[in-house]
Amino acid sequence: MSVTFGIQLCDQHPASDDMHVRFLELAEQVRTAHALGYRTIVAGQHFLAEPIQMLQTIPVLARLAAEGPGMRFGTCVLLLSNLNPVAVAEDIATLDIITGGRTFLGVALGYRDVEFDAFGVERHERIRRLEINLETVIALLEGREVDLDEPWCRLDAQRMTLRPVQTPRPPIWIGANADKALRRAARMGDTWVINPHARLDTLTRQMHDVYLPALREFDRPERAPIRREIFVGEDRADAFRRRSRLMPKYATYTSRGQDKAPSDDDFPAEAEALVEDRFILAAPRSASGRDRPIPRAARHDRVHRACPVERDAAGAGP
Repeated sequence: MSVTFGIQLCDQHPASDDMHVRFLELAEQVRTAHALGYRTIVAGQHFLAEPIQMLQTIPVLARLAAEGPGMRFGTCVLLLSNLNPVAVAEDIATLDIITGGRTFLGVALGYRDVEFDAFGVERHERIRRLEINLETVIALLEGREVDLDEPWCRLDAQRMTLRPVQTPRPPIWIGANADKALRRAARMGDTWVINPHARLDTLTRQMHDVYLPALREFDRPERAPIRREIFVGEDRADAFRRRSRLMPKYATYTSRGQDKAPSDDDFPAEAEALVEDRFILAAPRSASGRDRPIPRAARHDRVHRACPVERDAAGAGP
């Protein structure tokens, strides 16, 4: 099986940064990735992202598609519990048309109370809402007639006339950390998107004991894109120094409770412990060597590397 490589955009920045400048850097990053043969660009989503700022996913991907002709541009991930399924279906169909049939829809549950509150989503309803929204988005993208009567969306035998290029629809990727969520990814999606922060032993257990059995149960193909943080320096010590620019992001994740997912794999506070089996630290010639935290037991057709950009003292890292 061949493996392709992509980049998750570095789209989280301090509130003091000039985001127009940061966007121009993203465009340059996509052009460089295209020239180097990377195949995929993905972007995530958050709302009210204090203390950082973050560009919104669909507009950014639609604009950046012009910088990487022939590349795949996908969401990884949209917080679907908080969104209107009609708007998501129309946006993804539009993005598929813009990219010439090279997009995919990655979705996940989300975990931040401030986002659930902003969209009027009760925590006890978020899983049900995710599943209803995803079923609705899939039906609309496939051109099927949809009836839906929910407080956040009402459809009376409605069909979406805008058709994506891909048939029957763009692929569905589902982000999941907890074991129960992995089974949902196998049941409802085309693939599970592996998070960038779980340890190898956690991923190996989840792949062998949860995800692969669920794929066989639901008769799904075995594939799973995996995301890893990568830092390249003159040597491993220099790469470890460069990783310090990402530590504030993980401190923010911890403050939001994201360090508890999966429940048996908390983020440690110490940098060395956090890096172990999570980040890729290497010099250019050894980037594919022993410092590659990717479980051999998994079947990966894509590896997405989040590559923070080294900046001078005038700008902070993502």
